[in-house]
Amino acid sequence: MINSIQQFGENGVKRLADIFDSYTGDLTKIAEMVYGVTEEVTKLGCSMIAEEWESYDELLRNRKDLRKGWYIVRRDETSLLTSLGEVVYHKTLFKNTKSGEYCYLLDLLMGLEHHARITEDAEARILREASESSYRKGGANASIKGDSISKEAVMNKLHHLEFPVLKAGEKKEVRTLYIDADEDHVSLQYLEQKGDIPKNRSNTVMPRIIYVYEGVDTDEAGRPTLINTKYFGGVYDGSEAVTELWTEVLDYLNEAYDMEAVERIYINGDGAPWIRSGEKVIPKSRFALDKYHMHKYIIGATAHLEDSADDARSEIYRAIHKKTKWMAEGVFDRIIGVTEKETKRKAVETAKEYILGNWSGILLSMKGQDKNVRCSAEGHVSHVYADRMSSRPLAWSRTGADKMSRLRIYRQNNGDMLELVRYQKKEMKQVAGAEEVIYSASEMLDMEKANRKKLGMLADLPIYSIPYRKIKKIAALKNHIWGL
Repeated sequence: MINSIQQFGENGVKRLADIFDSYTGDLTKIAEMVYGVTEEVTKLGCSMIAEEWESYDELLRNRKDLRKGWYIVRRDETSLLTSLGEVVYHKTLFKNTKSGEYCYLLDLLMGLEHHARITEDAEARILREASESSYRKGGANASIKGDSISKEAVMNKLHHLEFPVLKAGEKKEVRTLYIDADEDHVSLQYLEQKGDIPKNRSNTVMPRIIYVYEGVDTDEAGRPTLINTKYFGGVYDGSEAVTELWTEVLDYLNEAYDMEAVERIYINGDGAPWIRSGEKVIPKSRFALDKYHMHKYIIGATAHLEDSADDARSEIYRAIHKKTKWMAEGVFDRIIGVTEKETKRKAVETAKEYILGNWSGILLSMKGQDKNVRCSAEGHVSHVYADRMSSRPLAWSRTGADKMSRLRIYRQNNGDMLELVRYQKKEMKQVAGAEEVIYSASEMLDMEKANRKKLGMLADLPIYSIPYRKIKKIAALKNHIWGL
């Protein structure tokens, strides 16, 4: 690291001075100045990082006590793509004396997977951009310097993502909870590989979204905002998968809230069977029909009546307010009786079935005492899913649609992308007794003094002549050497 700083002092500072001199000559060259400074600073950063990594590799080469059982084969040049830029450095290949295994010990100590070419921070940057725009832009923005990976590599990373269970904080006591649910309709290019969608099968998939909140508040501008919202979702096809989704919601509720104190949970939605099935999983829950869809079906059933449309709608709403189901049924029957076109008649029959089938949910939504019983799922679907997945002419694989919807949900829950990247890694198992191999810097000094006779050429050097930073590095290596 010191060498990099020294070299920057000799050459980089001069280049920076030239950049600022050029800007002084023309104050409109703001972009050129920023680009130039960014280039020099990132160069310095990458050089410092490379030197730091190589310093640990050098310790492994020079200190046989740190690599007991391994001998040097060769030294190779390699590179890692970081969010700062590509870092080029050297590392040593070792061979195990007993097993014959070849290994870059530095990779193990750094927690790098075999043939790793990208660091965690760059992966986090890629996923963040890919969740917002596209695979291509995610790959193109892997680093500040503009170093990139292919869109295929980004897609592959997305397809293999696993997501942690949503964790709750300290349990809360609330009397009422609200759950909104809806789904998006995403075009499929293929299921797992091109050409595998049968002709008789729909070429769309439905990522589902469920979110839990504690009520509705208003912000400074007077706009309604949901309180303490948590999101769940992904592609869940079939009743068993849907039950699994609702169970995930229930697990969160049990962890986040004192369910004994909860008196009522409202499930708001458009009346789809998968949404209503939540009543069977979530205790103390009741379904309330989304008013938007209620109005939509009523308008659809009456729009063709022209001058009589308003009167027909008023009669339906009057029946709802009077809680008289038979009256609403009679209105729909009269509309069907005066509707000549078969397509229009079928539309009215569909609306009738929808309204009557969701009657209890309509009454709860329209006549309930809780003013917070409302549904904003359409807007959330648009914001969370559609903006990235269906509002543009895109086609997905089933796996891609599922993983991207889960990534968007993770982001909506303020998930940290770096933590998500690290979640993918398998924990390195400790060998027996590893928990005892912990050394402090002072302990290291004592050990060095005790082993002076075994240090060869270092025996005649006072231990305190080793720089403190180097002592810390040695201690760090010994702390983690069990991982080798």
